[in-house]
Amino acid sequence: MEMKGTELFVKALKAEGVDILFGYPGGMAIDLFDALYGEKDIELVLPRHEQALIHEADGYARSTGKVGVCLVTSGPGATNLVTGIATANFDSVPLVCFTGQVATNLIGNDAFQEVDIVGITRSICKYAVTVRDRRDLGTIIKKAFYIARTGKPGPVVVDIPKDIQQALGDDDYPENIMIRGYKPNNNVHAGQIKRVMEVLKKAKTPVLLIGGGVNIAKASKELTKFTEMTGVPVITTIMGKGAIPTGHQNYVGNIGMHGNYASNRAISECDVLFSIGTRFNDRITGKISEFAKNATIIHIDIDSASISRNIKVDIPVVADAKSALRMMLKTAEPLDIADWMGAIQEWKKAYPIQMNQYKGLTPELIIKRINQTFTDSIITTDVGQNQMWTTQYIELDENRQLVTSGGLGTMGYGFPAAIGAKLGNPGKEVICITGDGGMQMNIQEMATAVAMELPIIICIFNNGYLGNVRQWQEMFFNKRYSATCLQYRKSCERNCLDKEKCCPKYSPDFIKLAESYDAKGIRVENPEDIDNAFAEARKNKYAPTVIEFIIEREANVLPIVPGGKPLSEMIMDC
Repeated sequence: MEMKGTELFVKALKAEGVDILFGYPGGMAIDLFDALYGEKDIELVLPRHEQALIHEADGYARSTGKVGVCLVTSGPGATNLVTGIATANFDSVPLVCFTGQVATNLIGNDAFQEVDIVGITRSICKYAVTVRDRRDLGTIIKKAFYIARTGKPGPVVVDIPKDIQQALGDDDYPENIMIRGYKPNNNVHAGQIKRVMEVLKKAKTPVLLIGGGVNIAKASKELTKFTEMTGVPVITTIMGKGAIPTGHQNYVGNIGMHGNYASNRAISECDVLFSIGTRFNDRITGKISEFAKNATIIHIDIDSASISRNIKVDIPVVADAKSALRMMLKTAEPLDIADWMGAIQEWKKAYPIQMNQYKGLTPELIIKRINQTFTDSIITTDVGQNQMWTTQYIELDENRQLVTSGGLGTMGYGFPAAIGAKLGNPGKEVICITGDGGMQMNIQEMATAVAMELPIIICIFNNGYLGNVRQWQEMFFNKRYSATCLQYRKSCERNCLDKEKCCPKYSPDFIKLAESYDAKGIRVENPEDIDNAFAEARKNKYAPTVIEFIIEREANVLPIVPGGKPLSEMIMDC
């Protein structure tokens, strides 16, 4: 039986179990949208910008474990996906991004809204392809979903020209796919695992360094059991946080630029560094030559290209985190490291992360109230100080999940990711923690959240600055606040550092802006009003609530390891 390309497209989505599609229409995708009209099995969500659209698909994918799917038109519709594709690629998020394209006979002729989206995105995704023949459409879509979700997950781009959409062809959609040259590794090398366990059993000061790969592999239970059987302390990257409950006695904290003292010192002094699912990027290693310089380094990762890329590894293991941990559990036994664990616990007590130097409303107070109030929830963040504070103070377990942009550090991510997470998890409370800068990057999605009747709670930490860059300018650039004050107006003195000087009124008024979208707005300036704000937000069942928290303008995220310095050179106070 023959059917149009657009009809096969819809059939393929259903076969892949797609229940939500994030789409923005346009001329070169209008046929695809027409085929989706009236579909009951696929909910079509209309965001207000394509960049937000792909972040919504990303938040949906991270929070559900399913493939996120989006559809946009050609030209600017497609190019607006680029930041989101790179974001997902860095953090190994499974996405399939469909783009409309001009007809095949027009490709290369500078047609209206024609861009080579495959060429643009090839370096920032797992696979990108333009469908050139209607007979290949079903196979290519099947290949896209298979590549996106297998091995190290990631985004895939499928570009569909208009004539391919309209052409008649076979209605077959394959159940399985075999791709020559693409064979995800599902095995664990028993010999390497034996080497790992032999080295670990001899360790006196070992640590487990856990990255986002453990969360992606859904290996939390295995990791928790392994640390309980061996007693080895667990340190996480930002993306690895939550792989073990943060309240667990063996959990130390985050490593890196804004990691806690105990974690960074433990990494610096360990004799065996056992890493699972992390890329060893510069934000966690600090000065590479000083990173765990006395340790035997073990690295388990599903991506062979990640091993020894930044840090030279002594024992490499290419494997899925869950499979590797399950094999290690067969021979795991308690280690004699009580003195080491005791030293780490003493460091934690002596140098806790806290904001006692600031009076009044602090991010620490707000996030700790979130911990106590929202026990079954998904927390999304934007990027900047709000993200760092969240990763320092948020408590995670099997009922509370963190969704954040780690590798690319994408401002404007948090709010649309919250929309995607809520659509994918309607029974969970979703809280977005963002800054006043990041919130304005995709604030138009308030209309999407209102239209979809989503009771998301948006916590804006408003300090009137692009806070993370301002902090660096304060600490390393002699307080030269260049282009970071969000209250600045042309009539201001550019070099003003007088905190007592009357600053212009902040723009926008987030409360009025929320209300203009038919959302609820609450402003909080005192700690005693936090609980009432959350209680009011919870009453708002069919629309988002914006809670604007007015925090200290020059509050800093501490500790901090200056760029290029070793983890041992933490600045604890300033």
